Amino acid sequence: MYKSRIKTIFLALSVTIMAGGLITFPQESFEASIRGLNMWWEIVFPSLLPFFIMSEMLIGFGVVKFIGVLLEPFMRPLFKVPGVGGFVWAMGMASGYPSGAKLTARLRQERQLSRIEAERLVSFTNSSNPLFIFGAVSIGFFYNPNLGIILASSHYLGNFCVGLLMRFHGKKESLEKRPKRSTPSIKQALRELHRTRIKEKRPLGKLLGDAVLSSIHTLLMIGGFIILFSVINKLLYHMKITGLLAKGVEYILALLGFPEVLSIPLISGMFEITLGSQMTSGVQEATLMQQAIITSFILAFCGFSVQAQVASILSETDIRFYPFFIARITHGFLAGFITFVLWKPVYEGMHMFGRPSNSYPVSAGQEAGWETALYHAATSAGPLITIGFLVIYIILYASRNRK
Repeated sequence: MYKSRIKTIFLALSVTIMAGGLITFPQESFEASIRGLNMWWEIVFPSLLPFFIMSEMLIGFGVVKFIGVLLEPFMRPLFKVPGVGGFVWAMGMASGYPSGAKLTARLRQERQLSRIEAERLVSFTNSSNPLFIFGAVSIGFFYNPNLGIILASSHYLGNFCVGLLMRFHGKKESLEKRPKRSTPSIKQALRELHRTRIKEKRPLGKLLGDAVLSSIHTLLMIGGFIILFSVINKLLYHMKITGLLAKGVEYILALLGFPEVLSIPLISGMFEITLGSQMTSGVQEATLMQQAIITSFILAFCGFSVQAQVASILSETDIRFYPFFIARITHGFLAGFITFVLWKPVYEGMHMFGRPSNSYPVSAGQEAGWETALYHAATSAGPLITIGFLVIYIILYASRNRK
């Protein structure tokens, strides 16, 4: 009862302070809101929507069940999750945050996962996509495509290690029977695919319409969180709260031999990964390796903005958020450590074999390679795609309500 009252007072006080900040800094709040909106409709919406819609269709037609049967002998021994986890893992890496949570929640609702299995799966299937790591961070912020190899390696290897660690999660709670090991069977997989399709009673048009509506609904929620945390991050900075929190982080960074000026980018990145990565790239007092380690931690922790999105998605099921949060902290430290370990043999090794390791000048950002071209193409076409699908969403939603 006492803890509940403390929580009530804390939440009420936090919201009141944020409301006061909005009134005190209206211009800064507006600019942060526009920044979050631009990020959502230029990058997040057009990059995630195809994956969300296609995932819903693949689940409905039984393809995910087919993949699950084939991957069962691989996923079960390594991560103690069913074979369908392999599909979630691959889609999570390809599309980025928070696809892993969205698909895990969907499979839990389909009862293809137990609660413990879902908590294990969601802990290592949420990751940043390669386009963001190579295009936005390594080229857009650091002007150094070689850095993307280190950041991506540490990010995905760290997530793999988190998956291996989380296989022990829920060992005491889990009452599930250990399935017998078997070799992958194409015949059994096809049988499960057909059985799942037969169970799906919705016609193709209804299934596609539901997939579009569900995907856009989720993306609207994600957009709200991106805008909200963009504003909160800006307000915390102008209200000197970020600087206050950074004071405690400075001592930890000093013990590690890192410059204290990295504390504010680190705190900012713990709220929103894009801003934190951008601020880290601008710290001239730090070496490139130190910047890469901090950026790896920020990408792995994924920020309270993404974590709030995941919490909202998981709230529709009985999957607990706490294991996911612990996994994100673990992933952050693992990714930073892996970056440190790989720096000399991989990054400096590229320099020894003729691949330049120094940062590219700003003018070279446009000529860095296919990653830049793809990233700029996505940002230019993104708003048109977003507007087009929002119109489709309104039409579908209105037609469903009339019925």
